[in-house]
Amino acid sequence: MVGLRLRTHQGLLRVFQVLPRRARVRIVRTLAPGFTVGSVCQLQRADGAILLVRHLYRKRWGLPGGLLQRGESPVEALRREAMEEVGVAIVVTGEPAVVVDPRPRRVDVIYRARLAHPDDAERVAPRSPEIVEVGWFPPDRLPELQFEAAGALAALRRQARSWPATQGGQ
Repeated sequence: MVGLRLRTHQGLLRVFQVLPRRARVRIVRTLAPGFTVGSVCQLQRADGAILLVRHLYRKRWGLPGGLLQRGESPVEALRREAMEEVGVAIVVTGEPAVVVDPRPRRVDVIYRARLAHPDDAERVAPRSPEIVEVGWFPPDRLPELQFEAAGALAALRRQARSWPATQGGQ
């Protein structure tokens, strides 16, 4: 039985290989699980405080960001979302961390960022109907965070701890 399954699988892969590219892409997109992709950031002021937002539909605090639009890169989405949500231009710093949450089928790309214009820190305010409150918080005194925001910040901490070790081997 195992031999038959293996031969069938290999035969299907050979057929797949000769299909036109469009057909292969359509098959993969039909059979592969769909995920939403979001881009969020830990936006820090010069003094280290982190910007958090509170959404109308959530009780706890979250990070600025949101879902990517079709054809948009994670960095483009993050810049757009920061402007839409809190009215500031940002500069992404460093490489992102990524969190894959299989249950809700969500992928979050998490960046560190700073304000493009440091004077804008005092002008940050809700600009979207979904944001009801914004605030700068010291990293050691964060309010209750949304599950996703807590996971994103933890991913950035893990990345920071492992970054020097991974760079030493290159």
